[in-house]
Amino acid sequence: MFLPKYPDNPTPPPAHTHAPADPAPARRTLPQISISPGAVAAVLAGGVVLTALLAAVAVTAISVAIAAVVLRSTLRDHHRR
Repeated sequence: MFLPKYPDNPTPPPAHTHAPADPAPARRTLPQISISPGAVAAVLAGGVVLTALLAAVAVTAISVAIAAVVLRSTLRDHHRR
C-alpha cells in the first residue's frame, strides 16, 4: 500500500547527443631535440662554477661573522678596563 512505484525505465534519456568526432584527429608531434655532449659538458661546468661560487660566499660569510664576534669581544674587554 505504501510502497513506491518505480518507473519502467529508471535512467532518464540523455539531454544532448554527442556529435561524432573526426575519425583521425591530427596528432601534434613534438620536435626532435638532440642534446650534444658539448652542451652537457657546458651545463656541468656551469654548475660546478656556480657551486664553487656559492661555497666561497658561504665561507666568506662565516669568516666575517667570526671576525665580528672576536672584534666585539675584544672591544668589550677593552672598554671594561
